[in-house]
Amino acid sequence: MSKDTIVIREIEPQDNGQLEAVIRACFHEFKIPLEGTAYADAETPRMYESYQNGNEVYYVLDNNGEILGGGGVKPLTNFETEICEIQKMYFSPKVRGKGFGKELFQLCMQSAKALGYKKCYLESASQLKAAIHIYESYGFEHLKGALGNTGHYSCGVWMIKNL
Repeated sequence: MSKDTIVIREIEPQDNGQLEAVIRACFHEFKIPLEGTAYADAETPRMYESYQNGNEVYYVLDNNGEILGGGGVKPLTNFETEICEIQKMYFSPKVRGKGFGKELFQLCMQSAKALGYKKCYLESASQLKAAIHIYESYGFEHLKGALGNTGHYSCGVWMIKNL
């Protein structure tokens, strides 16, 4: 697998199964609770269908048909319309540490701005130290509690940034 063969593109229906497997594997690998997290979300097995409104987008890393990760932008549930949430950003160990996470994260923030959002919110788990470090390096600030109503009561890290 070379950097040249991996493309970041919008999700397509056939990506659902592989993407679900990547997302679920991360929870086991990092020993993140399965309840109160994206693991238990109804949309996790149907990610394509879950990102079809005009104010949201989801991207995948595609290596010649093998889905190696993804991340997306959606309005923050039950909250002001000017705040979006970066959601479901998970990667296979095959692509970690190669810069794809940062590239996809930047694309999500650019998309959020282009979609008209003023602030970007995210939730994470304290086990995901590398991801949290990336968020901090992009100017995300820690919050003392959750915003909106994501249903992710097992996530202990909440961050926000003005776009």
